[in-house]
Order: sequence, then C-alpha cells, then structure tokens
Amino acid sequence: MKGNPAQRAANAAGGQSALARMIGCTPQAVQKMCATGHVPAERVLQIEAAVGFRVTRHELRPDLYPCEPNEP
Repeated sequence: MKGNPAQRAANAAGGQSALARMIGCTPQAVQKMCATGHVPAERVLQIEAAVGFRVTRHELRPDLYPCEPNEP
C-alpha cells in the first residue's frame, strides 16, 4: 500500500468516511490525519483495532510506540 500510515489505515477501512464512522470522529478529522500524516495519540489504538491491526500503532505513532507490538 502506498501513502502514509493514516492513508493506509483509511484504505484498509474502506475509505476516510468509513474509518471516521469506525472510530467515532468526523470525516474531516480523518482527512486531516491523511493529509498531514499525524494521528492524534488518543486515536492510535482505535484506528489500529478498527483496521484489524493491518496498520500498527508503531506505524501510526512511532514516537509513542517505538517497538512493534511483538518486539521486546
């Protein structure tokens, strides 16, 4: 998949509007995440679960989650 992790998550969810519905925010908020590549900390785990872990917390916010979930 191409794009930043937020874009990949939106694609995995079936689009920006679908992801917005899944995580309980506006499509505009998801569009901003996709455009900037920045995912707010409070949305990371919601997005990860919504897309079935196809995009991980580490990919979305490596500054907060420096290791992949299965790494030590």
